[in-house]
Amino acid sequence: MRWDFPRYVPVGEKKEKAVRKLKELQKKNPNIKPVMIHGSAIAKTWWGKSWNQNLERYADYSNRIGRGRSYVRYGAVLDLQIGAGEVNSLVQGTASKPYSVTVKIKSIEKGTWKTIKAACLGKFDSLPELLEGKFPKSLGEILFAKDQGLFPSPKAIEFSCSCPDWAYMCKHVAATLYGIGARLDEDPLLFFKLRKANVNDLISESVEDKARDLLQKAGRKSSRVIEETDLTKIFDIEMEDYSETGPVRPSRRREEPVRKKAAKTSTVMKKEARERKPVKEEPALKPSAAERVESIIQKSRKGVTMETLMKKTGFDERKIYGIVYRLRKKERIIMPEIGIYKSSEKS
Repeated sequence: MRWDFPRYVPVGEKKEKAVRKLKELQKKNPNIKPVMIHGSAIAKTWWGKSWNQNLERYADYSNRIGRGRSYVRYGAVLDLQIGAGEVNSLVQGTASKPYSVTVKIKSIEKGTWKTIKAACLGKFDSLPELLEGKFPKSLGEILFAKDQGLFPSPKAIEFSCSCPDWAYMCKHVAATLYGIGARLDEDPLLFFKLRKANVNDLISESVEDKARDLLQKAGRKSSRVIEETDLTKIFDIEMEDYSETGPVRPSRRREEPVRKKAAKTSTVMKKEARERKPVKEEPALKPSAAERVESIIQKSRKGVTMETLMKKTGFDERKIYGIVYRLRKKERIIMPEIGIYKSSEKS
């Protein structure tokens, strides 16, 4: 009896095939997002590594998920899009056409989310601190707890692939799951979008708690009035002064001292009129950082992302988080979904 085994394909040949197919897809759709691995590690940050480690610790996946490591490393995941509760990807396999993979993930259960919020109370000073994974080891253990933390168990994950592989988890699904971990390295906020959880819930309690302490020490009566210097310490970010009608700036007008003017003759007045030069108008003030961010958000009908704000303003992520937080507190903008900001006037 003759057995026809598939031809062995070297890794180098697989990479070349993936690169050629990616170029073809990018010509048709420049918005595709391939998963690119740099170095030997698939993920390097706490969020990315924790995602992959969570999948590997379940017996349901441990024997199958390893099949996707080589695929994701040589660039077979040509496109990976993370949405609310769902991930869609294109993975290059042995066929000429990439396979379509869909991964659906249930949102975090309310009881679990409530427990995690309580554990995070007062632990985070700012959103960047949370996203950078800078928190005590004990808190990390709570967030990473098996079946009780932020990360999904196999029963919360469903997936499908267009390939003919009959296996429970094919290589293309496994590569997609690893690709999610790599993508979280770039943008941890996508994790909360995927799990349909509001990341601000984990820091708002902390902020209010610190604000309350500051007010008590200062002997103030109202918990709704916080000095800007206190907010800067809480968030460790640059805050802009913003009033109900817009940024508050010191006026450039100076009060001229009252002087008694001597009566002038008509001849002197005519001479002065001839010599008088036109007054130059002061150049218009440049819009503040907060004005620029708000203007971009107001002009957008569907809302803008943090990436768009960073690109259009040139500001770093920390500065924009501070401005957006202040605008939301003043109810000038809203966040209809995680990572998307819209004007409250158009909502």
